[in-house]
Amino acid sequence: MKIEKSYIEGLLVITPNVFADARGYFFESFNKEVFEAHGLPTLFVQDNESKSQKGVVRGLHFQAPPMAQGKLVRVIKGAVLDVAVDIRKGSPTYGKAHVELISEENKKMFWVPPGFAHGFHTLEDNTIFSYKCSNLYHKPSEGALLWNDPALEIDWGIIDPIISDKDKVAPPLAAFESPFVYEKKTVM
Repeated sequence: MKIEKSYIEGLLVITPNVFADARGYFFESFNKEVFEAHGLPTLFVQDNESKSQKGVVRGLHFQAPPMAQGKLVRVIKGAVLDVAVDIRKGSPTYGKAHVELISEENKKMFWVPPGFAHGFHTLEDNTIFSYKCSNLYHKPSEGALLWNDPALEIDWGIIDPIISDKDKVAPPLAAFESPFVYEKKTVM
C-alpha cells in the first residue's frame, strides 16, 4: 500500500497494491498497522455508499465539531473527481482545494480528515461511491460550502451539473465562519 501526502497537510492519497490475473483482482483496502503508522484512524463507526449518474456534483459537505467526521473515500464502480477544501482557520492552505481522480480502475482511496469540506463530481453513469466515517452522521452538525465558489478555484470539469437544492444555496467561502481551527502537527 502506497500512502502519499497532499500539499495540504492532513490529506492522504492511498493506492493499494493490486494483484490481478485471469480470474480478476485482489487488493487490501485496509491494514490496521499500515494505517496507524501513517497516523490514519483505524476505528470507523459508519459506512456510507451512494450511486450517482454522470454529471452529478455532491458537496462540498462537512460536519462541525464536536461531531466532525473524517472520511476514507473510494469508488467501487465508475469514477469521480474528488475534492477536499481546507476549512481550518489559521491553516496556511485555508480555502485551498486538493482534487483527485478516484476510480474503479485506479482503486485509489482518499483520506479527508475533519477540518475539510468534501465533495465529488461523477464522471460515469452508475458510479458507486463508498466511504468510511470516523464519526456518526449528525444532522444538526452538517454544513456546506458553495461547490462552485470562484474563490475556491476548483476546476470541476463540468458546466451544468446535476446538484441538490441544498448545495445550490450553500454559502461561499467569504461568507463562511469555520468551526475548525488549524493545529500544526509536529513531526518527530
